[in-house]
Amino acid sequence: MPRLNTVDPATATGKAREIFDGPLKGKHLNIFKAMGNSPAALQFYLGAAGALDGASLTGAERETIQLAIAEANNCAYCTAAHTAIGKGAGLSEPQTVAARRGTVADNPRLDAVAKFALAIHEKKGHLSDDDISRFKSAGFDDGAIVEVVAGYALATFTNYFNHINDTPVDFPAPPGI
Repeated sequence: MPRLNTVDPATATGKAREIFDGPLKGKHLNIFKAMGNSPAALQFYLGAAGALDGASLTGAERETIQLAIAEANNCAYCTAAHTAIGKGAGLSEPQTVAARRGTVADNPRLDAVAKFALAIHEKKGHLSDDDISRFKSAGFDDGAIVEVVAGYALATFTNYFNHINDTPVDFPAPPGI
């Protein structure tokens, strides 16, 4: 049961209504209906997620970050959501499970992304020169490092939001749980 009020997109007013009728038209997920309590926070999420759509990281790489961090933060909502979204971005079902575990053995780039995101998480951003060197040796540049940090920040925002709200999951249960 969610802890925050759920904003009904059909009766929302003001900026929340604009967002539900605009960028979220037809995407009335539980996370968004709860975030609708603050149109500013909902706009923050949409802006950050939208900006990362233009990143140099592929959709599969961005979803690998989301899956690794959702699992690390024990966010059932984001684990389910990003399993579905990840499949749409080209991840196989076994890769979604592997990304959650932090080791994607069948794809060196995805493996590097998962490990780098988890290093950020575990070390609270205090990465060693070796951590950065390993990531770059997988073919990534400084821009990709910044994008992983941004993806990590977005994952943390949604994970913690869902913990606070106890957001009901409206995606299929992911495998391996």
